[in-house]
Amino acid sequence: MSTEPSGAVLVAGLRFSSPRKYERMLRAAHDHTRDGAPPPAITGDVWNSWQRSLAAGIDPDRHLPRHLHEVADAVALRRGHALQTVMPALSELLADESSQGQHLLVLADAHGEVLWRVGSRAALRQADRLEFVEGADWSEAGVGTNAISEAVLSGRAAQLFSAEHLVRSHHAWACTASPIRDPQTGVVLGVLTVSGPLHTVTADSVRMVKCGVRVAEELLRTAQRVNDRTTRTVGAVTVNLTAGHSSAVSLDLLGEHPAVLTADGHRVLLSPRRAEILALLESRDRGWTADELAYSIHGETGSAATIRIEMHRIRQVLGDALQSTPYRLAPGLRGTSDAARVLHLVRQGQVSAALAAYTAPFLSRSTARAIEPLRAEITSAVGASVRASGDAELLRRWCATEMGSDDRAAVHALGLLAGQADAAYVSSLARLSRIDSELGL
Repeated sequence: MSTEPSGAVLVAGLRFSSPRKYERMLRAAHDHTRDGAPPPAITGDVWNSWQRSLAAGIDPDRHLPRHLHEVADAVALRRGHALQTVMPALSELLADESSQGQHLLVLADAHGEVLWRVGSRAALRQADRLEFVEGADWSEAGVGTNAISEAVLSGRAAQLFSAEHLVRSHHAWACTASPIRDPQTGVVLGVLTVSGPLHTVTADSVRMVKCGVRVAEELLRTAQRVNDRTTRTVGAVTVNLTAGHSSAVSLDLLGEHPAVLTADGHRVLLSPRRAEILALLESRDRGWTADELAYSIHGETGSAATIRIEMHRIRQVLGDALQSTPYRLAPGLRGTSDAARVLHLVRQGQVSAALAAYTAPFLSRSTARAIEPLRAEITSAVGASVRASGDAELLRRWCATEMGSDDRAAVHALGLLAGQADAAYVSSLARLSRIDSELGL
């Protein structure tokens, strides 16, 4: 049980009534981190965390977080994480990716490693300077006292303001965090955090984060109810067999490794043919006959019987999310793929978010005749949105991707905006020249 220093609770009341005065008191108190007794402005929990952090070698003046994984590896890790399925809802509820957005939505694992960050480009740049990035360890041992570390250690919501953070470079920030628990076992699955400049925190910040936690845990509870109905294990994959229910919650169709994501966090890898079938099913609400699918995927040599065999195997994973006569996806699964999310973001005018979500070409290994138009549609939509944005940084990012590398109009627009001496423009021109050479143009 923590013991609050005399007056600490009373002083904390100034956080929202007189935030600048409160900040000055905290910064003054921080100067006494190595003293033997806590200053009046600091709570017992924060003071004890300071002392543990100092004893662990955290330097308040120049410490940066240790990195448990490279960013790319952390992104790969989160694909199999239990909270993968709730992250889209949390983003919709708490994130602000607009150009005016100032706070970050961060989701860490149960030990404090950052797995997701969502926010505006400006907020992300600020976080980058603190190495508040995917794969960084924001536990107490990793970077000293902060809201994530307090939530990990206490199992409760925590809010740290300015100089309550041990490391001085964090003093311009306020962070509110709360653990997300498995609804069945009570085990902490991760920590939800909203962080930003001091003026972004309000008296409602804790309530807002707790609301996000309740949403996440209710989504997990609903998924578990579905998954708990009669199941059987096929290899390492749990497949739901109850009529009228399915454990499939979304589709991964971008890149080389298409998969079905299930409610219990498994990624069921798809063969190229099954991925193509699911891509076509998602593309058309009215559905497809076996003959139509056979022709679209295999051309004149296609066989409806072959499609029916593949549908039987797909149904083992999707359950009743695969409907028949004609073949189509149930409404709950339709539009859930990563590719559909990219198009949704384009339609919403969230160009930066769409570009970030468009991580790889649509079914990049597929040569099926019906897949190329779907692939071209996504590339065209993202490319047009980026070009229309008039944003040189977005154009640089787009031209650097595999999908935008041969977008001549985007390269031309970048040259006009950034100048012909711009390094990204020069690099893009060189890439176009190489492509022309390879094509014999």
